[in-house]
Amino acid sequence: MVVGCSRRQADRPMNLELTEPECGALVMLLRVTISADRYPMSPRSRTLRSILAKLEPSAPKAEPIPPPKLPGEPSMALRKGNRRR
Repeated sequence: MVVGCSRRQADRPMNLELTEPECGALVMLLRVTISADRYPMSPRSRTLRSILAKLEPSAPKAEPIPPPKLPGEPSMALRKGNRRR
């Protein structure tokens, strides 16, 4: 059920002026609703996740895993002398 949102209004971006506590409450509600959803890949869950992504700042990405060593190249353990015997 969509309340107060016509097709014409949905095409324009919406600017919500939320305070920090209001934004935090909305983010918490979205997280709880998404985690409790029975069908996590449903269109409803996807929509809620996209809303959550817009409200939360993106987390820094982890560093990529370095490429595997070439055959014959010593590993980090052997270079540092931390071999197990």
